[in-house]
This record gives sequence, structure tokens and C-alpha cells, in this order.
Amino acid sequence: MLTFSYYAPTSLNQACRLLSEAQGQARLLAGGTDLLIQMKRNLVKPQFLIDLKKIKRLKGIEYDPEKGLRIRALVTHSELLHNPWILGYYPILAQAAQTIGSVQIRNKGTVGGNLCHAVPSADLAPPLLVLNARAVVRGLKGKKFIPLEEFFCAPNQTILKDGEILQEIEVPRMPERSKAIYLKHGIRRAMEIAIVGVAVLMALKPDRRTCAEVRIALGAVAPTPIRVVEAENSLQGKIIAPEEIEKAASIAAAHAQPITDLRGSAEYRQEIVRVLTARAITHAARII
Repeated sequence: MLTFSYYAPTSLNQACRLLSEAQGQARLLAGGTDLLIQMKRNLVKPQFLIDLKKIKRLKGIEYDPEKGLRIRALVTHSELLHNPWILGYYPILAQAAQTIGSVQIRNKGTVGGNLCHAVPSADLAPPLLVLNARAVVRGLKGKKFIPLEEFFCAPNQTILKDGEILQEIEVPRMPERSKAIYLKHGIRRAMEIAIVGVAVLMALKPDRRTCAEVRIALGAVAPTPIRVVEAENSLQGKIIAPEEIEKAASIAAAHAQPITDLRGSAEYRQEIVRVLTARAITHAARII
């Protein structure tokens, strides 16, 4: 029988203190869609369980026309799907949230859990990477800001230290004349872990033919979600044409580091990266 001490702090300071005092023997409970399954299977056996759901500062979505978006850690995937600011200004986040699990999982699973669990296939990571998001991390010494590119260290491992909690994600305004898209490839249409995930943000110059800025991020094809700067550089300042798109897509595929497992070979995943990247760039450029 699994035994543990349960805490339900009402403030971030309380939660950080409990987490620090546990010296690595505690787990944070948000939606619980991953953690509770792992505990039932005896894959993790925490001595302390710290439930975050009573902390009001971890809930809600805010938008400022100048500063951009703030998504707090306990926001659920369903909230992303129905928030008017997300749908109006950052629809790529709703696209990604729609692909996560089932309705029940989306109603319980949280943005903070999706990112802090740090699986390479996390669906929210590539979109947030192309949006230049940063993590706001709270600890006993205050808070710090971490670019999301630096947040993931390895599979199931983030930059968070003992006593630190992800408080929220900050997303700046999108560039002018820009659109972003997330494409996911899996065997099933629902309840599927990404075999490959690709996010692209494209901003065009006033002529609406030339790339002013592009950001490309991949999921499920490396130890962590990654930006592919080399592919981005190949398109920068170029007129968006089929040959330039194919070149960038091939570069993205070459920089992927997929593994072979039951859901697909490394070679298969690299080819899917090429196809999805080309498709996402084409789609983003056409809908601006």
C-alpha cells in the first residue's frame, strides 16, 4: 500500500517551503493525469504530496495588448481551448491543446504539468517555443524568468531546482503580419502521443511574399523539444517559394534526433519532420 503525507498549501510561499523541506522526496499535484497513474503503478513513491489546487496565484489567463499573454500553471488544456484571448491572438495554443488526450484529460491536465513533466512529445512545448515564451519560476528567494528554450534539460527533467515551482508562462505579442501553426502526426486521431510535432511561426514583410521572421520548433524527435535555428536562417529574408520551403524542411529533418521505438523508426520520424515542416511553413505563409 502506498503511503505519503498530503499537504494543500494556500500560497506559493507555503508550497515552495514544503517542497524545499522535503529535500527531493515530494511531488507536486496539479491535474494529476500523469502523476496519479505513475503512483498507482508504483513507478513513483513520493513521501510527500503537495496539492497546488488551492493556490489562487496559479490560476487564470491574463492578456495585455502591450505585454502579451500570461498563462498560469494550473490553467487546464480546456481553458486554452475556450479562452477568447487565446482564440483571438494565439490560436496555435488552442490547436495544440485540442490534440492532447481526451476531453476528460483536457479538463484535468494543466499547462504547468504538460511542461514540467518534460516529455519530449509534450504538445504545448513546440508552440510556446515559437512564441518565444518564458517561464516564470517561483522559489524561496523570489522569482526568476527563464526562456522556455532553457527550461527543458532532458527527458522528464527541467531546470527547476528543489523548492522551485513554475508559476506561469509569459508569451509576448506576436510579430506584425504573422501567423503560427502546430501540426501533429500520430497513428490515431485522438488519445495519441505525438510521433512528431512541428510548430511554425511565420512573419512576412509588407510585400507579403518575403520572410521577415520565422521560428520552427520540433517535438518528439529529440531528448527535449527544440528550435531549429539553422532551418529558420535558411528562410530569413527570402521570398517564400517551394524550393526555399523544401530546403528549410530538409534542414529541420537533418537536425532532428529521433529514436526508433514501437511507434516508428528514426528514419520514418525524420521524413515526417520534413513533410510536416514544409506543410506548416506553406500554410503559415498562405494564411497571413
